[in-house]
Amino acid sequence: MTIRLYRFALSGHAHRAQLMLSLLGLPFETVEVDLVTGAHKTPEFLARNPFGQVPVLEDGEHTIADSNAILVYLALRYGDGRWLPGDPLRAAAVQRWLSVSASQLVNGPGMARVEVLFKRPRDPQRLQAATRLFELMDKHLAAQPFLAGDTPTIADIAMYTYSAHAPEGGVSLQPYPQLRTWLARIEALPGFVGMQRLPDAPALTA
Repeated sequence: MTIRLYRFALSGHAHRAQLMLSLLGLPFETVEVDLVTGAHKTPEFLARNPFGQVPVLEDGEHTIADSNAILVYLALRYGDGRWLPGDPLRAAAVQRWLSVSASQLVNGPGMARVEVLFKRPRDPQRLQAATRLFELMDKHLAAQPFLAGDTPTIADIAMYTYSAHAPEGGVSLQPYPQLRTWLARIEALPGFVGMQRLPDAPALTA
């Protein structure tokens, strides 16, 4: 049985799934979906995900779309219990950050990076939203090493990529020492794999 990940190499959403697969040590194939040419809107791809978005995971007869849904699926099917804890309070903490990853993270640093990637007009509200989010994260991470407690969970995986690559969208990480230390903790996990950087992008520690 082959696991296939349909992705766009510069998509932070797709990288979440790729990173989780790698951290779990699962063999998988990647299928590139070129968003620039509209490959995600073809009938063939829409049959896998009617919303026309990457990533999509195929695991045998199962097809799972949406990056956070893929994280939940992988954690429950292949994880050892730590990536999505069963304790109600920790599970709620994980879900909180999954929600943040789908809203504030994407709408702030994620969209700031998209504006650079696709050469769109810059919206200063994206940078303001990123600043507010990173200030909150930095304060939160001063009290604990990972977002949902003392050990990494899928909350950290969901929040990692667009946070780490925020400098590509013009958002500096220098004012947030706790956040940068948290990024380093994730990058030190066995099986970590980074995402491709934008051409001519500033250093990720900027």
